[in-house]
Amino acid sequence: MEGIYSVLTLKVPIMKTLKLTLILLLTTVLFSSCIINNDEYITQYEDSISLDELLQSSDLWYIDYNQTTGSSDTRFMSLAFTISFENGKIYANNNLVGLGAVGSGYGDQIGFYSTDGDVLTVDHDLDGYIDFEVYQVNANKIKFRDLDRNVTYTLIPYSVTNFDYDKIFYENLEYFLQEYVTWEKTGTFDGEENPFDNENFLAFIPDNVNVFKSSQDNEGTAIEDLIWDFQGTYEIANVQGSDTLKVLTLNYSGTDFEEFELTVLNDGKIELYHISSGTSYEFEGLENIIYKKGGSKVTKTPRKRFKVIRKTKVLTQHTKITKKHKR
Repeated sequence: MEGIYSVLTLKVPIMKTLKLTLILLLTTVLFSSCIINNDEYITQYEDSISLDELLQSSDLWYIDYNQTTGSSDTRFMSLAFTISFENGKIYANNNLVGLGAVGSGYGDQIGFYSTDGDVLTVDHDLDGYIDFEVYQVNANKIKFRDLDRNVTYTLIPYSVTNFDYDKIFYENLEYFLQEYVTWEKTGTFDGEENPFDNENFLAFIPDNVNVFKSSQDNEGTAIEDLIWDFQGTYEIANVQGSDTLKVLTLNYSGTDFEEFELTVLNDGKIELYHISSGTSYEFEGLENIIYKKGGSKVTKTPRKRFKVIRKTKVLTQHTKITKKHKR
């Protein structure tokens, strides 16, 4: 795969030029050490650089949720994948689908912000005023500490032209699979016959217990008419030696399970390679769920992110070959 970045439709004019001089200055003239979480030493940005300049120095700040510490959460931060700051306005991408296209890459405006010394004040459209103390770890990492809640977030800077879409999608696959009401099988290739040949729809429920459903209804069946034949849990594992290949395991009732190599083809299509039979399946997402205020496709309960702890698997062989339609 040449990268999710290459297959997404991006209409991303460069609204801000990354301040390389600022970044170089920040990497060489850092001081004022303090201690966060007892065991991590970080430094505040240099006094001559304002907090607002720091926040606007990068187009996008990716919220690396797996590095979040504390026992609480700040609602809008736990919903977002990226946030951006521009002239007093704050933007967020709450969805992976469409990332890079919505709001010219910056997402939707979610409120306003102001700075005072080391403190960032966000006036969120729904959550009201929230104060964060901002620290810079190094040129590639900053931290937001909510002054009213026991939580600290880690943010990674990107420009819209160098955003690592592969990294973001594969780090957050659990959420990506949940962004469609259902996935419909659109192609079956190669391999031996197996029971999964009969399953034509998959749904990954937006819930942190990782629940899935599957249906054997005929391809083309309307979503509202689907009968879900099976339900179980699923998990995604890393693959040793690869950043862009994952293993999806569907756990049915009892000891039954199906195991696949999962590849993201674009933000609306995935490939599942059935490891035991050598069969490849393509699935396309139906009815994108949009996690934002307003609009016609909004979940009743916004989805909060949670830390993902994955196993790592070793694949002894990879026998995927050139696709030929099986049926």
